[in-house]
Amino acid sequence: MTAAVPPLARRLGTRDAVVIGLGAMIGAGVFAAFAPATAAAGGWLLAALAIAAVVAYCNAMSSARLAARYPESGGTYVYGRQRLGDLWGHLAGWGFVVGKTASCAAMALTVGSYLAPAYARPVAVAAVVALTVLNLFGVHRSAWATRVIVTVVLTVLAAVVVVGLLGGARPVVGATGGGPVDGWGVLQGAGLLFFAFAGYARIATLGEEVRDPQRTIPRAIPIALGITLAVYALVAVAALRALGPAGLADTPAPLAAAVSQAGAGWLTPVVRIGAATAALGALLALILGVSRTVFAMSRGRHLPAGLDAVHPRRQVPHRAEIAVGVAVVALVCVADLREAIGFSSFGVLIYYAVANAAASTLHRDEGALPRAVPLVGIVGCLLLAATLPGAAVLTGLAVFAVGVVVWWAGRGVRARG
Repeated sequence: MTAAVPPLARRLGTRDAVVIGLGAMIGAGVFAAFAPATAAAGGWLLAALAIAAVVAYCNAMSSARLAARYPESGGTYVYGRQRLGDLWGHLAGWGFVVGKTASCAAMALTVGSYLAPAYARPVAVAAVVALTVLNLFGVHRSAWATRVIVTVVLTVLAAVVVVGLLGGARPVVGATGGGPVDGWGVLQGAGLLFFAFAGYARIATLGEEVRDPQRTIPRAIPIALGITLAVYALVAVAALRALGPAGLADTPAPLAAAVSQAGAGWLTPVVRIGAATAALGALLALILGVSRTVFAMSRGRHLPAGLDAVHPRRQVPHRAEIAVGVAVVALVCVADLREAIGFSSFGVLIYYAVANAAASTLHRDEGALPRAVPLVGIVGCLLLAATLPGAAVLTGLAVFAVGVVVWWAGRGVRARG
């Protein structure tokens, strides 16, 4: 018999949970995913954004209902095991940990690219180490830091929107349907943009650290998603108006280019600082969420024992946090930013397909959603995953195959535990 693992401290309210979700979503999406998504969807970027938002909404509702019923760290890893069986829960957790570790590397590299392009990797490593240490001091301090970061980022984005909409700009050709529709490209753009909507998972994975989770989690997830969608739509319209689809797709720093094109070049350094701040906020929330899933998988013996240790004074999963930090530093040394986004999107879409499948098994007395919601979520996740760049799909399938092998190899350990 394994020793009982002490519970995590419940310190987060609705506002904290919303801020953690915003820190993950807004930081990742606005500054990392718009350019590759526009390269795929062209002038139909807003259509791709709408598709991604519909799939994200279904996922959010399914996750909220499941998180309220199972308020434990681990998210869909827990839900899949409870509703679908041990293998599906393991694969969900595996996809989340691997995919989101790639997201952490992407966000760290974004920080380095904006702050010091010539020293992007060393700066990225320093950011990962610093935020891992911050998380080790407790989730409440992490939530406070995220609130500061989100405030700064939203202020910068408000300036970008005002300048992009009111400044000088060229017409957006095809942005509202003036050009031919590439359905595959729009779906691929939606799949890449989904990378930007996945932050609400951070809320569900904090189930053991939220006060009154049955009430807090179902409220926090839709609020965070709605605010994020509104921000994305405004920024997309402003960037398209300033640059046009081709210009938005071609620039590595689209929002800085947008304010420059709109005649406000003086704002460019501010936007770069805001981009780095946003990426730091996303990285903070990502490390927080991945470490909680690693903690839960270790507690369930789907990852090595010992990673489920809780610090006796700070009541945080310190070994899981250190392990995630080390893995992200390793990836930063070899990662490519755009490939990381595609691979992360594939892993997270499969993760949410499992979440929707789990939600579809809920009964009415368990808070079941209308059946169409999880079904649209399942189909949408699988469709967007299939349309991602080929390298991301093939790598993702190989990683999940390894996950099946790991699950099979660990059956004996779990049976003895």
